[in-house]
Amino acid sequence: MSRKMILAGLALMLSNAPLGAQQGGQPFVVAENGQGFWRLADAVKAIGSSRGTILIAPGTHRQCAIQSEGSIVYKARVPGTAVFDTVTCDGKAALVLNGQFARVDGLVFQNMRVADKNGSGIRLQRGDLEVFNATFRASEQGILTHADAASTLTIDRSTFTGLGGCPDGMCSHSIYVGDYGRLIVTNSRFERGTGGHYIKSRAARAEISDNSFDDTGGFETNYMIDLPAGSVGAIARNEFVQGQNKENYSAFIAVGAETISHPSAGLAITNNRAGFAPSVKRSSAFVADWTNEPLNVNANQLAPGLKVFERR
Repeated sequence: MSRKMILAGLALMLSNAPLGAQQGGQPFVVAENGQGFWRLADAVKAIGSSRGTILIAPGTHRQCAIQSEGSIVYKARVPGTAVFDTVTCDGKAALVLNGQFARVDGLVFQNMRVADKNGSGIRLQRGDLEVFNATFRASEQGILTHADAASTLTIDRSTFTGLGGCPDGMCSHSIYVGDYGRLIVTNSRFERGTGGHYIKSRAARAEISDNSFDDTGGFETNYMIDLPAGSVGAIARNEFVQGQNKENYSAFIAVGAETISHPSAGLAITNNRAGFAPSVKRSSAFVADWTNEPLNVNANQLAPGLKVFERR
């Protein structure tokens, strides 16, 4: 079944859902039948291998869940008021996703920390994921994925703040995408990173557009966007501001800096704006490239001190 068919089915069921049935104050309600649960994990289990929407009440929820199958929408009843705090499953994340499809809408994830320093709001292990109107803050990582070359991660209108770090040389990032098929990030904000990169992606295709990367309050951060394995796609109409406190200020965008496993020919980096915070007096490269493939880097508005392109 295609993702469009899944979404259409979920939308139809949600439109007919008994939204008033919150079952005696239970915070997690399966919209399709009004059944309420005290534990998110029980709501996920009730949906099982089918499709469903879990409506999540306002409040701070110190619990987590693992989705092993099916297609589930995790939706805040009031966007920005349902907060998942501190608690992780499997030493990974508040939501550990192994199903066919998931959508996260309007949720907040904060204070995620685990033994291997990869504590995340979401650990995406396989399947398609769509994230809308979400906030990831004050954690080791916002979203971390495994490899699934057939699937897509889509993020829109979301905020990533106070994330990342490099303890003992093992770095975490605001978003760290493994060998996925496609990454789409739009209309989102990245700010106040605490180490690592704002976006690090090994996806074969990356489409990153209309976002803001404000590194003014960053601490020991690295690249704004790192495509270490190479990637095609587009980085367009983003705003970049590099801050003073950098672990690596040599480039804003890096392509192919590690083992290259995907082609990058034709990757378009266009119509972006980039500069430095007012206190910063240095030079840097807007794009640093290790692939030796023809990239399309043009029509970007760059501040003095920024070199358009550098081959490494």
